[in-house]
Amino acid sequence: MAERCYVASPLGFTEAGRHYYEHVYLPALREVVEVVDPWSLTSSGEVEEALAAGREREIALEIGRRNGEAIRSCTLLAAHLDGQEADAGTVAEIGYGAALGLRCFGLRTDLRQSGELGVAVNLQVEAFILETGGRIATSLDDLVAALRDA
Repeated sequence: MAERCYVASPLGFTEAGRHYYEHVYLPALREVVEVVDPWSLTSSGEVEEALAAGREREIALEIGRRNGEAIRSCTLLAAHLDGQEADAGTVAEIGYGAALGLRCFGLRTDLRQSGELGVAVNLQVEAFILETGGRIATSLDDLVAALRDA
């Protein structure tokens, strides 16, 4: 049986990101792991209903609670780290997963420098990933291979 892998990313926030996430990223990861998709844990209807009722804080904290529970149910974490700066929520998920003992992996295909010289992203993010026995991949194929080997 494939290991459960929490998929941390900001890709669900934009139309282009959602398309890549649903049609490219997740299908590739599903070839080698049991994907735990935080974007599927809360429906858009739930969010819209909460916002209409003025319960922004309540739904935000509930999403965070669900994501934390999902991370705790996994042994692996794969984080999408593209962007000028790595997404704050994704970085928090890496830190939480690493602290819990999940083996963490990152994907950074972005050509821009992010973080300190000599590292692919923020030095602390990269250090946490490496401490778990994971690594940062530079292509989706490389990430899939790393997860397969894990």
